[in-house]
Amino acid sequence: MHGDFDRCVRAVQSKDDRFDGWFFTAVLTTRIYCRPSCPVVPPKPENMTFYPSAAACQQAGFRACKRCRPDSSPGSPEWNQRADLVARAMRLIGDGVVDREGVPGLAARLGYSTRQVERQLLAELGAGPLALARAQRAQTARLLIETTTLPMAQIAFAAGFASIRTFNDTVREVFALAPGELRTRAARRGRGPGGQAPAAHGTLSLRLPFRAPLHPDNLFGHLVATAVPGVEEWHEGAYRRTLRLPYGHGVVALTPHPDHIGCRLTLTDPRDLTLAISRCRRLLDLDADPVAVDGQLRADPLLAPLVDKAPGRRVPRTVDEAEFAVRAVLGQQVSTAAARTHAARLVTAHGEPVDDPEGGLTHLFPAPAALAGLDPDSLALPRSRRATLMTLVRHLADGTLRLGVENDWERARAQLTALPGFGPWTTEVIAMRALGDPDAFLPSDLGVRRAAQGLGLPHTPAALTARAAAWRPWRAYAVQYLWATDDHAINHIPAHPGR
Repeated sequence: MHGDFDRCVRAVQSKDDRFDGWFFTAVLTTRIYCRPSCPVVPPKPENMTFYPSAAACQQAGFRACKRCRPDSSPGSPEWNQRADLVARAMRLIGDGVVDREGVPGLAARLGYSTRQVERQLLAELGAGPLALARAQRAQTARLLIETTTLPMAQIAFAAGFASIRTFNDTVREVFALAPGELRTRAARRGRGPGGQAPAAHGTLSLRLPFRAPLHPDNLFGHLVATAVPGVEEWHEGAYRRTLRLPYGHGVVALTPHPDHIGCRLTLTDPRDLTLAISRCRRLLDLDADPVAVDGQLRADPLLAPLVDKAPGRRVPRTVDEAEFAVRAVLGQQVSTAAARTHAARLVTAHGEPVDDPEGGLTHLFPAPAALAGLDPDSLALPRSRRATLMTLVRHLADGTLRLGVENDWERARAQLTALPGFGPWTTEVIAMRALGDPDAFLPSDLGVRRAAQGLGLPHTPAALTARAAAWRPWRAYAVQYLWATDDHAINHIPAHPGR
């Protein structure tokens, strides 16, 4: 979008927050870059130029606006609705892969040469992987500076910087303030970027922004109704769960608010902050563009009333793709309650115990390696499903099947379909919630077919698939609207406080 000058100018002049994250406005006279919804008086059009990423702005010598904080705007929806090289690279950079594995590690995960990855990112985003990772490190550093009491040296290394000097220079260059000045300003305001007082005891409190509208009922209702005891819970109006992270583990509490998602993170190692935030945003589909999604679905006269009734539905996703694949197999042809029971047994027997400061969570969901060696006869499942589960975890454990954010969606579908016991429903639900394909579709799902019949839509799988062609590329969102016609627990935020 940044290449359409007139459209960008109109978005800036109207302070339209729907375009935050789509592009960034750099002001030639002040050398500051902003998000489109910046509250200051818009500059003259002749003084504006537009960039596709904060990293490109920084590389061109612009610094972040102190009013609108463009570095903390929602991510571009482009990276979650595409499966090409650039989109997959951006998802990996968002997960902190460049900080942990370097650019060669990023390229290896994508299956391309380092040179090819750098060339395509530069062509589309105006910045290479190192510059994009640097911009993300700067934002992580700012979060830690303003929301914790950690010493600056610890923050530097936790944010992914190789040295304290690089950390100091980057913060000054990006924010035009020294790290100490950022902390002083936050303390003077009495809050950090999340609108919260700085937290102690390793807990971070921040806000996760999103593009409005967001309808939280099916999003949180689905996560709570399918929650695995010990790994997930609903407590005091928040969805809480444990997180398996590269340097340790964490516990997150996510609370819906009208204009943001409250996020409390407790991490055993602050170096995991970038990945933890990325995974929480992915779980709640916060980088989606609801205006584009709902506009497409509303064009169908039979779907339009559902969209108008509760616009902004998101697709509940996952923080761990392998975990979700295992749970999808456990949920084949059984009720939600039965699937939770099967998963809870695996967690109790093979999950890794963790300490929860609030006392409700007890384990990490078992990793594929922990499940690959178990005795199939110990599973209280039908023989065919035991075989399906064991085949899946063995392929996940030895790396022949990968379901990470770097995946090409169609290739992953082909790999899943080749496994015994993987039919269209299991493959597509994994594509929708684990791989993040916004066009995944479940025409054979009983709830989808029942809803379609009630609305007067075709309700046989073949006929419904043909009708749903008009909903592309947002069929996964259409599934959420169809599911919402049922009075199932997945469609309602619990009224009780939980636990």
